[in-house]
Amino acid sequence: MRALTRGLLGVAGFLVIWELFGRSRLVPAEYLPPPSVVAVELVKLLGDEAFLRDVVATVLAVLIAVALSVGIAVPLGLVLGSVASVRHATRAVVEFLRPIPSVALIPLAVLMLGIGPETKITLAVYAAIWPILFNTIYALDELDPLLVETARAFGSGRVRVLASVALPSALPFVLTGIRLAATTSLVVIVSVELLEGGSGGIGQYIAIARSGTGRMDIVLAGTVVAGVIGYLLNEGLDRAQRRWVGWSSVTGGRS
Repeated sequence: MRALTRGLLGVAGFLVIWELFGRSRLVPAEYLPPPSVVAVELVKLLGDEAFLRDVVATVLAVLIAVALSVGIAVPLGLVLGSVASVRHATRAVVEFLRPIPSVALIPLAVLMLGIGPETKITLAVYAAIWPILFNTIYALDELDPLLVETARAFGSGRVRVLASVALPSALPFVLTGIRLAATTSLVVIVSVELLEGGSGGIGQYIAIARSGTGRMDIVLAGTVVAGVIGYLLNEGLDRAQRRWVGWSSVTGGRS
C-alpha cells in the first residue's frame, strides 16, 4: 500500500510539473500541450472506434510476437544451454545478430514481407527472442548438476531431462525473459507502425496525427495509451511470475 501511495504521488508530481511547464511560455502550447488538454483528447480517443481498433491491432501484434518468441527461444535456449558443442558453434552468429536493432531491419523486412502486420510482428519477434533465449541459457548454467545426474541415474534420456528437470528449474528466468520481451515487442511494434505505416496500430494513428493536422495533444494522448499498455503488460507478467514462481528469488534477468 505504501509503494502504491508513493507511486501515485510521483505520478501526481510529474503531472503538476508538466502542467506548469506546459502553461508557461517557455515552450509553445502547440508543441507541448499541458496534461489537462491531453486528458480531454485521451477521453475522446477512448470513445473513437477507429482508435480502439488500432489499439487492438497493436496489442494483438504484441501477443502474437511474444508467443512466437517463446516458441522459438525456449527450445533453442534449452539446446544451446545443454549442448556445449552447439553453443560454441553458434556463438559467433548469435553475438553478431544480437546487437542489430530491429528498426534498422525495417527496409529489408518491407522488401521481403511487404507492408502489413507480418513485418512488425517479424521484427518484434527478432527483438524479443534475445532476452528469453539468454535467460534460458543462463538458467541452465545455474542448474544443479546433481539434479541432472539423479534423473539420468533413473534412466531419463536427454529430452526427458530437459523437459522434467531443466525447464522447471529455468522457469523463473524464462518468465523474466518473457516480461522483458513483452515490453521490447511493444516498443518495436509501435516504432514500426510509426515508420512503416499501412499496418494499423497505435503508431500509425500517432504518425497520421503528427503529419496531418500536427495535433500534439492527440500524439501525446496516443503515446500515453501506449505507455499504459506497456505498464499493464509488465505489471501483469510480474504478478504472474510472483504467483507462479514465488519460491524463486529471481527478480531480474539478462537481455
